[in-house]
Amino acid sequence: MIQRIFFTAVIMVATVSVGTAGIITNGTWSPSGCGTEPVVPVIEQSSVDAYNQSVKAINEWQQKANTYNTCLINEANADNALIAKMANEEQSRLRTAIEKIKTETMAAKAKLDSK
Repeated sequence: MIQRIFFTAVIMVATVSVGTAGIITNGTWSPSGCGTEPVVPVIEQSSVDAYNQSVKAINEWQQKANTYNTCLINEANADNALIAKMANEEQSRLRTAIEKIKTETMAAKAKLDSK
């Protein structure tokens, strides 16, 4: 029974997580709604003009990188919150089931002992 409950919880978490935020593939988490991570530009040193163009590219990259980073953080936080919420709910449900069976077992034992 516990294995079935655990399996159900894992499936629920995986299904909801994929639908709302990041993705876990081969043990690596990545955001799903942030697009691709911006590629770091190269600093050109061949001339002043090339250098100035690379600085411009770096400034643009920084803006894109900040946007990507904010998205990544938001998705990670959403996943963490969802996983924590579902784990807490599952633990609570399991504790309730354990207490119920314990109470029923004790009641049955007391009934049989009184005969």
